Amino acid sequence: MGALKLLKTSAGPQQTNISLLFFSCLKTDINHLPGLFVKVVLEYDVIRPTKEAHMIHFKPGSKSSLKGLRALWSAFLMVGSFISIANAASIPADLREVHVLNRLGFGPRPGDIEQVRSIGVDRYIDEQLSPRNISLPQSLVTRLDSLETLRLSAPQLFIEYGPPSYSKPGDPQAAQSGRQRARVIVDQTFEGRLLRAVESPRQLEEVMVNFWFNHFNVFSQKGLDHLWIGSYEEEAIRPFVLGRFRDLLGATAKHPAMLFYLDNWLNTAPNSPGVRGQFKGLNENYARELMELHTLGVDAGYTQADVITLARILTGWGYRRPGQPLQQNAALRKFAPVDADNVTFSNGFFFDANRHDSSTKVFLGRTIRGSGVGEGEEALDILAQHPSTARHISFKLAQYFVADDPPKSLVDRLARRFADTRGDIRAVLDTLFHSPEFWDDQYVGKKFKTPYEYVISAVRATGISVVNTQPIRGVIAQLGMPPYGCQTPDGYKNGRDAWLNPNAMTQRLNFATALGAGQLRLAEQPRNAMDEMTPAAEKRMDSQPPADKPVDYTMLVNTVGNKISQQTRTTVDDSPPALRAALILGSPEFMHR
Repeated sequence: MGALKLLKTSAGPQQTNISLLFFSCLKTDINHLPGLFVKVVLEYDVIRPTKEAHMIHFKPGSKSSLKGLRALWSAFLMVGSFISIANAASIPADLREVHVLNRLGFGPRPGDIEQVRSIGVDRYIDEQLSPRNISLPQSLVTRLDSLETLRLSAPQLFIEYGPPSYSKPGDPQAAQSGRQRARVIVDQTFEGRLLRAVESPRQLEEVMVNFWFNHFNVFSQKGLDHLWIGSYEEEAIRPFVLGRFRDLLGATAKHPAMLFYLDNWLNTAPNSPGVRGQFKGLNENYARELMELHTLGVDAGYTQADVITLARILTGWGYRRPGQPLQQNAALRKFAPVDADNVTFSNGFFFDANRHDSSTKVFLGRTIRGSGVGEGEEALDILAQHPSTARHISFKLAQYFVADDPPKSLVDRLARRFADTRGDIRAVLDTLFHSPEFWDDQYVGKKFKTPYEYVISAVRATGISVVNTQPIRGVIAQLGMPPYGCQTPDGYKNGRDAWLNPNAMTQRLNFATALGAGQLRLAEQPRNAMDEMTPAAEKRMDSQPPADKPVDYTMLVNTVGNKISQQTRTTVDDSPPALRAALILGSPEFMHR
């Protein structure tokens, strides 16, 4: 077996604590192996193995590929620090296009740099801020139209795939079978997200869908949320990503997915007429996260009394589900009002006046008089317009688009713009993209890509027309970011410290190697998942040539532009041709945006 040993040495001022400066390959007979397995061990300060060893499976065309694989790792190590990028006084003019493509989108596809150069960077930014004026490719529209669950509302999804659809209500086996059938919802939701991220020219819209879903995170595997995750993204997130923050806040607050995830559907005023069974008292979960994560931020100076008051204001906010009737009409009545004081929405939101605390309340120094569902709307207005919310949202936007530790000057400017425009997200982003900080060389190319960003950007750079999304979903999950799989309400982190680690680098380089060699089978129809689990199917798959062609190195270099340093290009050019695409996709420069 060939073993590759990566060691750490002292780092320079621009380097992180992982510097890959030299390697050694241990030779052994590989005749007995069906492919070449390389055991990668990252070690720190002294020669000390990590707790876990990770195996990379690479299938070379011949044994001589061992030499090529050594060259791959040798070149990668010679690049140096993951973080150290050549310094310059200012951004060269020929880097402006690739910079906006990497920050406003998920990186360039073939021809994108030339397209932005032809219309100018400023016009490209303006177009991205108005995505409805950008036409979608008909092939993408056709693919999205085939994902039927994306067109269904939360009540419709509940009826079609939830308890009303079970053949034998109360039967655990029927419930399990029904949940298996409902997996299509999450599958189609992620397929739609992925196809748009890879192929849509409305790149900023896709970036903001990812950003805002993460901000208003919902875990798809908590109870009924596996039914509603698609409706949540399509109805509560996507339409508002470049609109007013207050509209986005209200849409998420009233969607059944959020109400279920953070338990507000159980939130009931003590001693109210609606107290019964599981509806037996205040539940502060949503109120707390609404203030701490969605609006004000953790250091905004509010108190536990404010959290309790907001929970009282939001009593009765939920969805109506009295039992589990089988008939469609009866199931629809789960989402219907029962008297004039109750309020229902087509998305399934239901306000139950019988469980609401209708007393006058003081919230963040403002008096809110009992007015039913209107109290919650007034509280959302207060939160959306609060100066702490302006600063919290501005910090997160600056952190995503500029730097993990964004400059205070930029955050302050964005917060003022947020307040002046009453939370106009498009206006805030326009200010951000035209700020000197956004173009400051010390921040350009320094944001370490999350697993989602890295995989999407790599697939985009190859120009592959994706037919089979399953391998991409699997890689993203393997890298620690399973789609709609973050259990905590704070969502996935977007900073370097969360994702830069030895295991992650091993997995990323494995992916880069497979993608560059055309081994992911993205261009062929997906196989039946259960069939792929059988040994016979695996053997059959291994014996078949991949449908994907190896990535063209020259095309790839032209696609990523001057983002790749001359040092890296020289090293790659000296490597075997079959490994050059993988070296570009696995390079330190490509792992940053």
